[in-house]
Amino acid sequence: MVDVVYEDNQILVVVKPQNVPVQLDDSCDKDFLTILKDYLIEKYNKPGKAYLGLVHRLDRPTGGVMVFAKTSKSAERLSKQIRENEVDKYYLAVVDGIPRYKQSRLVNLLKKDEKNNIVKIAPQYEDGAKEAILDYQLLETKNDKSLINIQLETGRSHQIRVQLANIGCPLCNDQKYNPNSKKGNLALWAYKISFNHPVSKKRFTFKVAPPIDVNPWNEFNIEKYI
Repeated sequence: MVDVVYEDNQILVVVKPQNVPVQLDDSCDKDFLTILKDYLIEKYNKPGKAYLGLVHRLDRPTGGVMVFAKTSKSAERLSKQIRENEVDKYYLAVVDGIPRYKQSRLVNLLKKDEKNNIVKIAPQYEDGAKEAILDYQLLETKNDKSLINIQLETGRSHQIRVQLANIGCPLCNDQKYNPNSKKGNLALWAYKISFNHPVSKKRFTFKVAPPIDVNPWNEFNIEKYI
């Protein structure tokens, strides 16, 4: 079942489930892009294959709102917006601990260990390291946990998880970067995206709440911030 937020003849805005890869990976689990193409084929009774342009990504354990392009021209225009930082992407996260500052900009160099699928903070000028930038705002604290709003400026793999862990506030249920992690879905959700429609140029904003009845989201008044 595909959770469609908005659809027209140029774009498809949907909710990505957690723990589903956006694209085919080494696990060979069915990926979200294939699921969506199957949805289009079935809905419009398309013969053969359906086109769907992937213009941005979410890590496998992260859920939330995504936009896809239904034409190559729209894919090109949306990708251009992303390259030029005209697409605003916001996340909600629940972390262990309380950040030292209520709001701050985090700038780090990150390097991915492809073999072990781990991202680490890299020393300056290390080969292969890429700059990662995000802004965060502390929204609420409870029981030594914090609800945080994040705006990404860059979109590096595992970026939010690594940068928040680096300031002593790892994400709840993060099996990779939180040594005190409990079992459960990663407490990270892409809740808002804003972009210009690739044809009409109208500014669109879509919001989707995380699963607010599930721990640790249910410890906070999530609806107040959506």
